Order: sequence, then structure tokens, then C-alpha cells
Amino acid sequence: MSTQSKHTRPPSETTVVVAMSGGVDSSVAAALLVEQGYTVIGVMMRLWAEVGRGEGSTNKCCSLESVNDARRVADRLGIPFYLINVEQVFKEKVVDYFIQGYSAGTTPNPCIACNRHIRFDYLLNYARKLGADFLATGHYARTRRREDGVVELLKGVDDHKDQSYVLSVMGQDELRDVLFPVGDYPKAEVRKIAAAHGLPIASKHDSMDLCFLADDDHRRFLQDWAAAAMQPGPIVDRRGTVLGQHTGLPGYTIGQRKGLGLSGTGALVYVLELDRPNNALVVGGLDELGGDRLTAHTVNWTMDAPVPPGTRAECKIRYRSTAAPCTLFPQADGTVAVQFDEILRDITPGQGAIFYNGDLCLGGGIIAA
Repeated sequence: MSTQSKHTRPPSETTVVVAMSGGVDSSVAAALLVEQGYTVIGVMMRLWAEVGRGEGSTNKCCSLESVNDARRVADRLGIPFYLINVEQVFKEKVVDYFIQGYSAGTTPNPCIACNRHIRFDYLLNYARKLGADFLATGHYARTRRREDGVVELLKGVDDHKDQSYVLSVMGQDELRDVLFPVGDYPKAEVRKIAAAHGLPIASKHDSMDLCFLADDDHRRFLQDWAAAAMQPGPIVDRRGTVLGQHTGLPGYTIGQRKGLGLSGTGALVYVLELDRPNNALVVGGLDELGGDRLTAHTVNWTMDAPVPPGTRAECKIRYRSTAAPCTLFPQADGTVAVQFDEILRDITPGQGAIFYNGDLCLGGGIIAA
């Protein structure tokens, strides 16, 4: 992929590979680029799925229906379309990561792993090998190129749909070669654009669940794929009093209240800790839940360099959480200590801790146990 002056070349001299899914957002991303005069190539990835469940052996992100929808959109836009097999690397980097994380007592975010290893590594390099100048996706985020050439990752204008949280794994090598065409639009406008272009997916529902769970039942999935970790054990309070039995620690997450089977206790209880050495699920009241600090590992900085110790920022500890004011202290070992201004309820090992300065995504890491 040539980088010489590609950011200033006219669209007619620029080739973009669009990661298509058969959904509204990636389809509109392709339509906008075609409209702007780019040479566009549609590429869809065939991902790993369980055999013999749901639709057979089909990942929801690349079901036959989704593939057909993507082809129809490509035909409508007059662009070439390719389906590539990414099953093995997806299984190794995303599904196994999900299984291993839950088995270790954390709550991993597979979408972060997918963006780190699949979309913005495997697929981006595939686009480069094709000779494309950019890879575009349907994510709700924006980039801004500074005068010094640094590309900043910004939140999408639609705050409810913003996906910068799961894009924080990118550094400058990726951000310089990535486009987010729908990031400047609210979702409602994206659907209008789809309809205006006559795209057959304009009213298609958004996908919400993990794509590789055929039946949307992550406990069942873990029972099948992480049976050794799904051993029953005691539910206890901080004093060690046994209140009930759990069905396997990987089936629970910090802050969980429903599905504990403790309705007869007379008080609301929440998951406080997954005690793996004792295979115990520790629960307690809301006043016992939370903390005002965390440590993040596997840290990535979107502008490649860590911020100075003592930097004021905001941190999101879950995809749908509100960014909380904090102070960042990068450590010599590459981790980051995060001190919050107030106690947060659901600091969950395995989830992403993503750092912001307003709309600017600084980077992020994985919350340590």
C-alpha cells in the first residue's frame, strides 16, 4: 500500500477496500465512498462458527443471508465483491481468547480482540496486499489528521452509537490507512442514506449479540467449550457464609444481580468477586461493590506514545458505560494505573479501560484482575 501523498490525492485516484457485513452501516460506508468517486472493493470475511447449532455452521456476521445482502449491495453500487475465509485466525485470536478469559475468571470483550487481530491486522494487511490505499469500515468513529501527520481517533458524532471504545487498539500504522465514512452521521441519517441509494438493507435490524454464539447463550457455549472451568461451587458472602450454589464461575460477571438463584435471601445481592482458587462466587450488597482505581495491561496508545504521568482524562470501563473523570499514571512495565475521582460500581477484569480527552480517544488497555 503506497503512502506517498495518498491523503491528498483525489478520490478518483484512490482505492478503498470496504469491510462489508451485509448490514446497514458497512453498506452505507461503501455507498458514500462510491458517491465521492473512490474506487471501491467490497470484502466480507467468513468467520468461525459452531458446527451443528442454530443455522448450522454459520457465524451470524457471515450467514448466507448476510453474504447475499452484501452481494446485493455491491451489485447495486457496481463494485466488485469478495468473500475471504478467516475462520482459523478468528477462532485462535477471538473465540479462544473469549474461552480462555472466562476460564481464567475474567469477562473478556471479544470485539476488542477482533478489531486488534482481525479487522485492523489481518484484513488491513489483506487490503494492503491488494494494493488498496485505505480500509474502510462501518464503525461509528472519526479520524482527524493533524498538520504534523498524526491521525487522531475521535468519537462518532452519534454518542449513542459511538464505537471508539472497541477501536482503541489501533495505533498510527493502522489509523493512517483507515476510513470511517459513517462516523460523521447519526444512525437515523445513515438509514436515510441507505434508503436514498436504494440499498436493499435500509431497514435491516442491527446485530447486537456475539456473532459466534449460535443461540446467544454464552453459558451454554462455555459449558460446551470450557467444561473444566464450569464446575459448580458455593455462593458466599464476604464472611464466608454459604448462601447457595453457582453453576460455574465463567457464567457470572462482576456487578451481576440477576440469575444468581438467591431470590429467597430477602435482599438485593451483587457479584463482588470470582474466587477461582476456592471456586466460590462472592456476593454482597451494593455498598460493597466497586472501587476507585484499576490497573490496565496490554495498553495501546492511539498516538503511539504514552501520556505523561498525572494526565487528567476520562475512562470508560464498559462499552455502554459513561466515561468517568480520572488521572492516568503510565508505569514502566507498560501498564497504566487509573485513579478515579469517584467510586465506580462495575470495574470488571477482562473488560476494556479506554481513555479519552473529550472526543479524542487516547488509547486503552484491559482491566487487570
